[in-house]
Amino acid sequence: MRSDTIKTGFEKAPHRSLLKATGTIHGKSDYQKPFIGICNSFNELIPGHAHLQELGRIAKEEVRKAGGVPFEFNTIGVCDGIAMGHIGMRYSLASRELIADSVETVAEAHRLDGLVCIPNCDKITPGMMMAALRINIPVIFVSGGPMKAGHTPSGKTVDLISVFEAVGQRSTGEISEEELETIEENACPGCGSCSGMFTANSMNCLSEALGFALPGNGTILAGDPRRNELVREASRRIIDLVEKNVRPRDILSRSALLNAFALDFAMGGSTNTILHTLAIANEAELDFDFSELNGLSAKTPYICKVSPATMDVHIEDVDRAGGISAILHELSKIDGLLDLSVPTVTGKSLGENIKNAEVLNRKVIRSIEDPYSATGGLCVLYGNLAPQGAVIKTGAVSAPMMHHSGPAKVYDSQDDAIAGIMGGDVHSGDVVVIRYEGPKGGPGMPEMLSPTSAIMGRGLGDSVALITDGRFSGGSRGACIGHVSPEAAVKGPIAALRNGDTVTIDIPGRSITMEVSDEEIADRIAGLPAFVPKIRKGYLARYAEMVTSANTGAILKTPVSCEPK
Repeated sequence: MRSDTIKTGFEKAPHRSLLKATGTIHGKSDYQKPFIGICNSFNELIPGHAHLQELGRIAKEEVRKAGGVPFEFNTIGVCDGIAMGHIGMRYSLASRELIADSVETVAEAHRLDGLVCIPNCDKITPGMMMAALRINIPVIFVSGGPMKAGHTPSGKTVDLISVFEAVGQRSTGEISEEELETIEENACPGCGSCSGMFTANSMNCLSEALGFALPGNGTILAGDPRRNELVREASRRIIDLVEKNVRPRDILSRSALLNAFALDFAMGGSTNTILHTLAIANEAELDFDFSELNGLSAKTPYICKVSPATMDVHIEDVDRAGGISAILHELSKIDGLLDLSVPTVTGKSLGENIKNAEVLNRKVIRSIEDPYSATGGLCVLYGNLAPQGAVIKTGAVSAPMMHHSGPAKVYDSQDDAIAGIMGGDVHSGDVVVIRYEGPKGGPGMPEMLSPTSAIMGRGLGDSVALITDGRFSGGSRGACIGHVSPEAAVKGPIAALRNGDTVTIDIPGRSITMEVSDEEIADRIAGLPAFVPKIRKGYLARYAEMVTSANTGAILKTPVSCEPK
């Protein structure tokens, strides 16, 4: 066992003495058992994580019953909703790297034999996955589960996005202060990851398709007793994975990645999943190119529409309709779309996991013969505005905005854009451009939920598009095009845009262009001053120096001296 390094032999007496002092060692026989890290992201600032301390207790209890010695440790976490719209959002994506590094550090420093990872929100799930693939020891994931949708006293279903959009409605006088307060009080009724197909739930659902989590991981509610049982089952499974030395790189393959992307496209998941899955592929040293995604999207029908694409369906409805296994089973009817032979942490193949799954509600999970659209709910756009690509959640775009051409309204920061939108500077037909908010320029590629919600709340969702080198919350809806690459901070073409330039978006044609000649774009870029970082000290300054483009997953570049020869 890896843990023999810190527990076996007379030379390790000091190590054993320290281990005994933790109170976790219950006798000398424990040194013959595998040491299992319970990697928990519990904290009291994030509603999706506030209950994870109890799940950690259950995991430790079950690991010990199954024959392992559990050691719980924690990672940090950022609540994107609370960090939204201010400097805190610049730390959100950047926290993914800190989480990956911290998991790697604890597991390697203490020579753990395996990990039970208990994440729930946004950057935490992919950060833990990146670490798992980096250190490549047996790991199983079990999330904290989604939040229930909220209901107002009148019976209206609401969620976090309802609150953000209500702020825009309040700014125009469409609703009263009292109506806003009612939505605020009822939108988030308890713990769990926010109730729609936002980034947290998207990643926890993809965990099932990737093979890293048990069926039910993505959809069983946080407060459901089945969630506790899922933790117990996962904690028992890790011992078997350790004994058989089944490691993350034995499970993750190109086929598994394609399975996960197919699920993502079928559900219209958060655009952030593309960012994170590319980063996960990088840690696994799998060669996967951003440009491959449109071909897969073209073959994948959009069969499950969830908030924010529709306010009528939330994750709890998907669970009642059969969950992720039912969606994957439906997709498996398309010849060659999924590779059902890939292994999973259950000890069975993906095909074996889903073979008995049934769709229990066709209003929530449609058949492949009756999809919302024949192609997936996410795609990549290319053109002279985004030569290396830009991402859009097509499933959350209304029909009138599938083709749009209009004058650019350019802002060099999210704050300026919010002020402009809320101040009435944006009008029907405009294309709002928010730049210098990419991985390097932000820094940290902040999400744009506040401006997109303001556009929706002010009634401009069917007439205004938004383009950014930043990114969007999984809760954003409308013609929101993010991840524009190269970003403005490295003098990508988006930096050449000027107010009034015509921007044309053709979502079915997968293109995004500005009606400016190549020569004029080059001249404008040449005339730009050198980019000056917004933050010059601390973690974000170091992050901005090392981070790469969104089309590579916004990973941190390896120093040249460390690259393989």
